[in-house]
Amino acid sequence: MSDDATPILQVRRVSKSFPGVRALHQVELTLNRGELLAVIGENGAGKSTLMKILAGIQPPDSGEILLDGKPVTLDSVNDAMDAGIALIHQELNLCGNLNAAQNIYLGREPRRFGLIDDKAMERGAAEAMQRVGLNVSPRTSVDTLAVGHQQMIEIAKALSVNARVLIMDEPTSSLSQHETEQLLKVIKDLRSRGVSIIYISHRLGEVSELADRVTVLRDGENAGHLDRVEITRDRMVTMMVGRDISQYYGRTSHEPGDVALEVRDLRTPDHPHHRVSFKLRAGEIVGLAGLVGAGRSEMLRALFGVDKPLSGEIRIAGETVKFASCSDAIGAGLALVPEDRKQQGLIVEMSVRENVGLASLRHHAAGGAFINKHEEKRVTAEMTDKLNIKTPSPHQIARFLSGGNQQKLVIGKWLALRPRVLLLDEPTRGVDVGAKQEIYRVMEDLASQGIAILFVSSEMEEVLGMSDRTLVMHEGRLTGELARNELSEEAIMQLATGSADPESTTQPAESVT
Repeated sequence: MSDDATPILQVRRVSKSFPGVRALHQVELTLNRGELLAVIGENGAGKSTLMKILAGIQPPDSGEILLDGKPVTLDSVNDAMDAGIALIHQELNLCGNLNAAQNIYLGREPRRFGLIDDKAMERGAAEAMQRVGLNVSPRTSVDTLAVGHQQMIEIAKALSVNARVLIMDEPTSSLSQHETEQLLKVIKDLRSRGVSIIYISHRLGEVSELADRVTVLRDGENAGHLDRVEITRDRMVTMMVGRDISQYYGRTSHEPGDVALEVRDLRTPDHPHHRVSFKLRAGEIVGLAGLVGAGRSEMLRALFGVDKPLSGEIRIAGETVKFASCSDAIGAGLALVPEDRKQQGLIVEMSVRENVGLASLRHHAAGGAFINKHEEKRVTAEMTDKLNIKTPSPHQIARFLSGGNQQKLVIGKWLALRPRVLLLDEPTRGVDVGAKQEIYRVMEDLASQGIAILFVSSEMEEVLGMSDRTLVMHEGRLTGELARNELSEEAIMQLATGSADPESTTQPAESVT
């Protein structure tokens, strides 16, 4: 029987290198019993590599791992699971064609007389799901569940193998506000029942709420530790980036120019009963706020020609345009950085140079039919430098870049076209504070050059910090507009929930001239 005072997990002087890259160097980490330890750091700090080592996915080059004070060797995922360590990846690893019970017991199905014992599997799955507060049938097909419920299935799967150490990698990055609140309750309950948790998140508000201690990694090394009473946003950010970010958003007021984009009575297929109207001026950064399901992303997709509007008028620089496809929108000077960079923004198996050149193929075609490699190389060098994309070479495959650098690569792809209007859907989702600041700097630079920017964000601080003014949506309609001096979390939430008094709020953006 182990001593309760002995840490359940210790990492001592662990190092790991890949060809040309030192991922970890002499890293130390301690996790106590029934504790939630947050591990934070910029993209590329070594967090994922360390967690893969603990989960048996990758071996360390040197150093040791101790469980209950005794050295262990984790040569495989099964070794880690047998030791009671389970990793829940940011990208959910579920089979949509199987039901909840089948996913929870995948690869270790209980058997009776050599056959899978469905009843035993469903009983065990029901118990595991009950532990995380998920009240659905074990026979429910996973692909019919919301993302938040799928996340609970992943946790239930880990608990069903009696995991004593639960590693959670960005568990709320794809969840709505309500789903996030539910998950945080589950996490707190698991901790109270003695489960030890390593929690990785770029959402520092969650870290402040949950963490008993914080370990900070920077450039593959320990950058510091914070006890519960020491955890503040400023201290975490300073440790992560190695400097004090006093002007985190750094907004400079610009005099807006002429109307770059005007939308009149736009109806989208997702919200056919509501008409949206607003104007966007050159040099403006306008936030688009609202709760999940408000129709923000759907509106951007309609503006960019991904989805065909049911009715309404779109005017670019005073001229009415109709988009039969995204190509038409691109030709009119629009660009869209989508919410899901891996599925919609990049071809991750292609190189940095090929991704930067994707949107510009027609513009830079040699002889009208061939890729202009010289121009593609020049534009890639320009965007890599302008956006500070950290890559060993333009030939690097995009999937090997950090999340922040992938996002900057998507932005660079569109900036190569020099758009008039830039539409950004959750531009900093899943990136670290350092990369966020760089993306904010890019937005500021583009606005100063006269580009009109409309950005969707679910992070309240981001909306408050970056917007010249903010449009707020609720259930497919614009419920109001707030000037910069009117912005507050309370004012936005009143409009986002549809509970604001129409007489007390600023009129929607179509009234602004």
